[in-house]
Amino acid sequence: MSNLYGDYNQKIDYVFKVVLIGDSAVGKSQLLARFARNEFSIDSKATIGVEFQTKTLVIDNKTVKAQIWDTAGQERYRAVTSAYYRGAVGAMLVYDMTKRQSFDHMARWLEELRGHADKNIVIMLIGNKCDLGSLRAVPTEDAQEFAQRENLVFMETSALEATNVETAFLTVLTEIYRIISKKTLTANSELDHSGNSGLLKGTRIIVPGQDQEQKKGRCCA
Repeated sequence: MSNLYGDYNQKIDYVFKVVLIGDSAVGKSQLLARFARNEFSIDSKATIGVEFQTKTLVIDNKTVKAQIWDTAGQERYRAVTSAYYRGAVGAMLVYDMTKRQSFDHMARWLEELRGHADKNIVIMLIGNKCDLGSLRAVPTEDAQEFAQRENLVFMETSALEATNVETAFLTVLTEIYRIISKKTLTANSELDHSGNSGLLKGTRIIVPGQDQEQKKGRCCA
């Protein structure tokens, strides 16, 4: 893990936009603060509109910049935040495992997400606040069943104790990378087989009689 996070001066190979969605007060902002800055604030205030954090990391020797959007869970902001789903390649559906209602709303959030986001988006279901085991209102089995039915990755986390927070984000980002890099390889392979891959390499064409002029003007170009 020591070389996981890249040098900020490195060339960025990929930028992945990930959105955090779910009801208000389930801990979305705390999860993001824990992952991006390794911070947790007891006095966290409700997010208004949309905020985002970035974190640069290395996956498979590629430098990936994660751009993570924290969307407000309040009903009155949902019309604003829906526009931010566009372009997202990953999403984390967050509920509070001590509040059954926040889990029951997951189907509605998932429907909204799928209505606005790319069909190939990587989605993880997160049951946050697993440190409050004695107050559990959502059995792990219920969440696992929902995740399996909807083809989601599932994990329980605690932003307070930093349990599974980094693992959850890295799981989503690594899966996004796997899908994106596979698409890139497929596209390049198709070009190779069609004989047009040379179009990607950039070929310098010398027009007779103009080579010397190009050399003279190169310092001004």
